[in-house]
Amino acid sequence: MTSSTIVAVATPAGVGGIAVVRLCGPEAESLALQHLSASTLPPRQAVYCRFDDIDDLVAIRYAAPHSYTGEETVELSCHGSPYVQQAIVQALIGSGARLAEPGEFTLRAFRNGKINLSQSEAIADLIEAATPVQHRLAVSQLRGGYAQRLEGFRRQLIELAALLELELDFSQEDVEFADRGQLLRLVAELKAQVASLLASFAAGNALKRGIGVGIIGRPNAGKSSLLNALLGEERAIVSDTPGTTRDTVESTLSLQGLPFRFIDTAGLRQGADPVEQLGIQRSHRAVEEAQIVLCVHDVQLPWQAPEVDLEGKAVLTIVSKCDLAEGDTLPQGMPLDAEVIRLSAKTGEGLDALRAALVQRVQTLVSGSGEVMLTNVRHYHALRQLEQALLAVERGLQDAMPADLVAVDLRDALYHLGSITGEVASDTILHTIFSRFCIGK
Repeated sequence: MTSSTIVAVATPAGVGGIAVVRLCGPEAESLALQHLSASTLPPRQAVYCRFDDIDDLVAIRYAAPHSYTGEETVELSCHGSPYVQQAIVQALIGSGARLAEPGEFTLRAFRNGKINLSQSEAIADLIEAATPVQHRLAVSQLRGGYAQRLEGFRRQLIELAALLELELDFSQEDVEFADRGQLLRLVAELKAQVASLLASFAAGNALKRGIGVGIIGRPNAGKSSLLNALLGEERAIVSDTPGTTRDTVESTLSLQGLPFRFIDTAGLRQGADPVEQLGIQRSHRAVEEAQIVLCVHDVQLPWQAPEVDLEGKAVLTIVSKCDLAEGDTLPQGMPLDAEVIRLSAKTGEGLDALRAALVQRVQTLVSGSGEVMLTNVRHYHALRQLEQALLAVERGLQDAMPADLVAVDLRDALYHLGSITGEVASDTILHTIFSRFCIGK
């Protein structure tokens, strides 16, 4: 438990019907009662009362350890006037409370054992979730299969460590608790599970950040018009002059609950001026980061293969400006077996087909990732280090190394797993994680 009592507005900044001021710490109840017309705050009961001459509000006390942080907590639901919110906060600070730092309520919940570190990060993701898929991923990490998967890793590592410790304890006696073959099988099983979770990162992180969709093509191919048509607004400048887009233009859109990040890029061509060349370089970087690439070709111009590396990308070929061509005309020289979506940003032809194709590509991407997906970059790097430690354990067992040396690599594996859940976490890591939170959370 911590000794200080902290206070902050727990609801978003601005004007609203209701705002919540949260007070947490050993003196939460006594400080609140200094200002409330109520004489007592029974646990988990809503008490209608007056706070000084500032506002009439509802106060609820959560007695330790049955609160979000595990500490004494009082939440004051007042009117959403910015003045009222700040006046209440300043009054409580004047009585001895301290203004909470960003994420300090959740940090206290972590330190008091209410949640582990990966669940703390999931709370931040849940707050930021803008689509059903992002919400599902955050909730899964907060209370679902992800935490269970990590706990399964921990149990398996502890079992391995126990078997090795037994080998060490009875190394001078003619007793065999587990042969090296059994240990190797356990390591191989754990390695496969870690590898499966690591393989899900590409899809999981893309869903969390938004699936990157790069829009490429020659200047004036209709890329910006396509982006505007998808978004339903004039987000990118459209002009008949080639080279209008000289930088990447990024916008987000949700399709069937899936988050997409569309990136309109500078037209790819030779002989561009230095400024346009910078935009083209950024186009190449955008393609590298994207999971899906839309290759846009003007129906009126001869076919030209895109001059970018598309290996490993899901590619959709778009034939644009189809309202300017007759029938099912395709660009001259286009491969006959090319799978294309004919589209007109002006009339809307092909937009539904494009949306459906984008969703289908993402569903294919996600279907191979299993129910539990890795979304956090910090967790990804920790699991990669766990994987390397397991490889070292495996090599040690295969080479018949002494158990005490193998145990060193096994402890290393436990350390990297513990860095995800918080069993081992430096102050620097904690500050980096909890500084992402808003004040009041």
